[in-house]
Amino acid sequence: MSADARAVSAPSSAISLRNYVTVTAAYWAFTITDGALRMLVLLHFNQLGYTPVQLAFLFLLYEFFGIVTNLVGGWVASRTGVRFTLVLGLVLQVCALALLAALNREWGMAASVAYVMTCQALSGIAKDLTKMSAKSAVKVLVPKGDDSGLFKWVAVLTGSKNALKGAGFFVGGVLLAALGFRGALLAMAGGVLLVLLFVLTTLPSHIGQAKKKTAFAGILSNSTGINRLSLARMALFAARDVWFVVSVPIFLASVLGWSFAQVGGFMALWVIAYGAVQSASPVILRVVTRGHAPGPGLTSALGLGLAAITALIPLGLRWQWPAAPTMLVGLGLFGIVFALNSAVHSYLVLAYSDADRVSLSVGFYYMANACGRLMGTLLSGALYQVAGVSASLWGAVVLAGLAGAVALALPPVSDAATAWTSVKGDD
Repeated sequence: MSADARAVSAPSSAISLRNYVTVTAAYWAFTITDGALRMLVLLHFNQLGYTPVQLAFLFLLYEFFGIVTNLVGGWVASRTGVRFTLVLGLVLQVCALALLAALNREWGMAASVAYVMTCQALSGIAKDLTKMSAKSAVKVLVPKGDDSGLFKWVAVLTGSKNALKGAGFFVGGVLLAALGFRGALLAMAGGVLLVLLFVLTTLPSHIGQAKKKTAFAGILSNSTGINRLSLARMALFAARDVWFVVSVPIFLASVLGWSFAQVGGFMALWVIAYGAVQSASPVILRVVTRGHAPGPGLTSALGLGLAAITALIPLGLRWQWPAAPTMLVGLGLFGIVFALNSAVHSYLVLAYSDADRVSLSVGFYYMANACGRLMGTLLSGALYQVAGVSASLWGAVVLAGLAGAVALALPPVSDAATAWTSVKGDD
């Protein structure tokens, strides 16, 4: 490389690093408030006497609007750049937190549930706009052809997000105790507002903007790799939420007699540990991949392995193993394999994506992710009500197995890139 070329590339690398730091910092700050908000809502409305089923309903619109947001948000980002959608997500989170702070205890239960569901819908839209924007920005900022680097930075961003969301559970509990429901919400709204101002003053507006404007019909993926990966992603996250949202927390509280603080602490630690494993996945999987980026065969093996590990938990309960150790060890192993599988998914969606369509691909993929969360949330309550926690865990076995089976049909990454090249004229 010539001296002139090095002089040009050095500032460019510095700018890319600065932009990556800006996007990541915004995503981290948002994620803490997202986890804290979930804990605030759960603890506050539990104190008001809401049943577990009513608490689950508070989050249904949060998950539903994630489906719509990811599908449409990717198309918007491709036309406007990911800074616009990142800023819009932060603005909506400030609005959602401020509106929740205006909740009046004198309202009836039906009005309160409707109001909170609406605020949660805004927060769900904000969460998925922010996540889609951050993931898309990584694809643009990492040098083309650096597959190992792409896997590393995606793993760091995704894993740290999950660790911080778990930390947000603790932050929510602390803020609720220190400031009360309204004070905690207003404090978080102020924090997100500061992050919003930081993004507006430091992040360029053109990041992630497609060179060619995609018609609205283009929001549906025409890539075999993206479509099959999205189906596997939907099944994988349904396999998590089918026990995570309602079933296991209720089991720990009602059957094992844990306090709400113990239940919330365990769920927070599980998410933090899951995020830590996800961040370390490039190191953990290095032996398997021999230093290369992971291929689709690995995500299939991890999905099928997850199904086998999950099956040990309801079998252990049926064979009358001690309930608490069986659940804790089994769910710990579930978290490790699930985190590795999720990290490989997050790499593959970017590897399958053409840089000019990355926000569309990521939006479509996370739309499927949101579908899985919604499916898991509904099944979690229904299966637990019908046949207890074992039914939910067997549901997780089936869904994890489906994720692994679908991944068997994923094309090689190079073939997917070729397929994208052949359809670029449709943009």
